[in-house]
Amino acid sequence: METIEGVVVVTTETVPGYRIVEVKGLARGGVVKATHIGRDILAALRNIKGGEVKEYTQMMAEAREEALRRMALSAKELGANAVVNMRFATSNVSSNMAEVYAYGTAVVIEKEE
Repeated sequence: METIEGVVVVTTETVPGYRIVEVKGLARGGVVKATHIGRDILAALRNIKGGEVKEYTQMMAEAREEALRRMALSAKELGANAVVNMRFATSNVSSNMAEVYAYGTAVVIEKEE
């Protein structure tokens, strides 16, 4: 269980120890990241010898974190304190841009007695 911007975020349908008392709707957050010339040059050099392209790995990790943060803020705007069934989706916008999208169901949870 992770808390982002004060919102509990889980990939499961329920939050252990809590019950869902209200469904608020879809929480979503997305970001489009573009590569830049410095990363592209380093990636091209790594491509020659093979292996992980760490510059792109780092860029996509940053994009996932920002998408999660935006999704949590979306849930808060809906009046939720948790997001269940959180998922990521990715797509190419162009040859040097990728979108990362985080989404889930915004809910209100209460501690079980």
